[in-house]
Amino acid sequence: MIRIGIIGDIGSGKSYVAGNFGYPVFNADEEVSKLYKKDEKVFIKLKKKLPKYISLFPINKTEITKAILSNKVNLKKIISVVHIEIRKSLKLFLKKNKKRKIVVLDIPLLLENKINNKNDILVFVDAKKTEIVKRLKKRPNFNRKLLNKFKKIQFSTTYKRKKSNFVIKNNFKKKSLNESINKLLSEIL
Repeated sequence: MIRIGIIGDIGSGKSYVAGNFGYPVFNADEEVSKLYKKDEKVFIKLKKKLPKYISLFPINKTEITKAILSNKVNLKKIISVVHIEIRKSLKLFLKKNKKRKIVVLDIPLLLENKINNKNDILVFVDAKKTEIVKRLKKRPNFNRKLLNKFKKIQFSTTYKRKKSNFVIKNNFKKKSLNESINKLLSEIL
């Protein structure tokens, strides 16, 4: 099985690119949302670590946001609970798809949390800064302070680009994106 890890800046369209490969995608952000909505054990652990912020199940993302913005240690506390569960979800995903030729990993902290394997093919999604900012501002939960907190725990885009095997320019146009993906797949298959 070939594992393709999608990396890049926040808002560069990593999930959009991952979804256009045509292979099973492990989307860590979606998995985190599921945990907040459905996993009572995660709620209990987070409530224990952040009793001032986490009060109701299913976990409300505004509570998570308030916790992160109020104190830089809180983000580490959240990550310490959530990432254990994400790793379990990833293991299940890989087991379920072990007969597939390719799987795509859309995990924002893939490199930072050392989730990647040395044989993974890393694809850096490159998008114009102006386009990224425009897209981020359209998000319903856009919060610049929160965005900056997340950027602080991520490696620089320069580092990520250097670590990548391929770079895909994302201009958010399906035709050119699919051409780039097909070219990339033809090189690795």
